[in-house]
This record gives sequence, C-alpha cells and structure tokens, in this order.
Amino acid sequence: MLRALIFDVDGTLAETEDLHRQAFNGAFADLGLPWSWSPARYADLLTVMGGKERLRHYVETEHAGEAKALGPLMGEIHDRKTRRYGDLVEGGSLALRPGVGRLIAEARAAGLKLAVASTTSRPNVDTLLRINFPEGDVPFDVIACGDEAARKKPAPDVFDLALRRLGVAPSEAVAFEDSAAGIRSALDAGLPVIATRSRYTESHRLDGAFSAVSDLGEPGAPHRHLSGHAWPGGIVTLDALRDWHARITA
Repeated sequence: MLRALIFDVDGTLAETEDLHRQAFNGAFADLGLPWSWSPARYADLLTVMGGKERLRHYVETEHAGEAKALGPLMGEIHDRKTRRYGDLVEGGSLALRPGVGRLIAEARAAGLKLAVASTTSRPNVDTLLRINFPEGDVPFDVIACGDEAARKKPAPDVFDLALRRLGVAPSEAVAFEDSAAGIRSALDAGLPVIATRSRYTESHRLDGAFSAVSDLGEPGAPHRHLSGHAWPGGIVTLDALRDWHARITA
C-alpha cells in the first residue's frame, strides 16, 4: 500500500535556486567580498549539495590562497545568505511548482503521510511553507533537513531519516526529486523516484527515476513527458500514483 510521499524542496517544491543564488550574492556584497555568482556559475556549483558545502567548495577551489583567512567568515556568510533568502521569498511570494499543491491536497485528503527530505536548512523550508499554506497549517508530517543528516545527498541519509520518522518502509513511499544527486540519494534509500526537471537541472541526467516529467501537471495544463512511466492526461494524480504502485508491488 502506498502510505507516504516524500518531497525534495529546492527545484522540486518550488523553483528556489535562483533566489538562493541572489541571496548568496547579497551576502557577499554585505561583507565587502568581490564575488558574484552568475546563473551559469551557480548551475556548476549546484553539483555540490548543501549551501554551506557549496560555499566552502567555492572558497577552496576559487580562492584557495585566502581559504584559511576566510574560514571564520563562512558561518556569517551563510547566516546572512539565509536571512536574505527568507526576505526574497517573503517579498516575492515564491509559488509552488505546477501540481505540487494539488497533489499534496489529494494526499492529505486521503490520509497519506507527507515528508520533506532536503539538503537545505530548516529556516528555508519553513519560509517557503509559510507563504504557500495558511497560517498554522503545516502540510508535512515530517521535515528532515540537511543539517540533521550525517551526509548530504547523493548519500541516502536524509531520506533514511525521513522514512524512520514517518515509520514507513521505502516500498510504501514515493520520492519526488529534480536532480541527479537527489535521485541517487532516494534510490539508495530504496525509494522509487519521480523526477520533475527544474530550471537549474536542465542538464542533469535523470537516470533511475521511474518517471521523468517537466512538472506534476495541472488540469488544463498538462506536463511534458520526458521518460519512463507516462501519466494519464499529463497529470500526476494520487489515483494514478496508487494505480502504478499497486501494479509494481503486486
């Protein structure tokens, strides 16, 4: 029986990544650092999972001579980035990607459990949910974030953590991801994966996902099928998910 849906956040729940890029650039400017990440540069940096890890990688590879001196500043840069990201989300009312809110509502109405499994920090998740759901209404039963896991994606740790907190087996859940590293993470946790390609993962191979689509689709606005399982009408619905799950577990 399908009992739970587990969602990545950045690029999966919402197209957040460019706001993260802008927030990093704002933090650099705040601290007088002459750095600016273009969209193309940030796309390259996204191969490193986790904002703190991404920043550390950038400093160690692009500013190796200054890495030791910059070390004490890393925490302040990331803290400023997190605050700036929150301000950008609040000010811009960043919407959920197509079909996400609909599928979450269908799952809640049917009594399925819902979880987040993300490398992003908890404040970023909380801000995104606060602007997209009514006050006091948290749709997710479990929120597992990168700082709580020993290893970032593509390791399976954060999905393992979400499954433990949900109290479900991997065979009873489906994961939603947008990146190659995220798909690997979910697969290694034993989860089947639906991939929804996002702005910053256009170049990623989505190998391993049992279905890859442009988004989850909405009535009157079907998604574009990319590979694997095709959904009736170009919409990933709970009924269609249950039908697929029943067939593969029969």
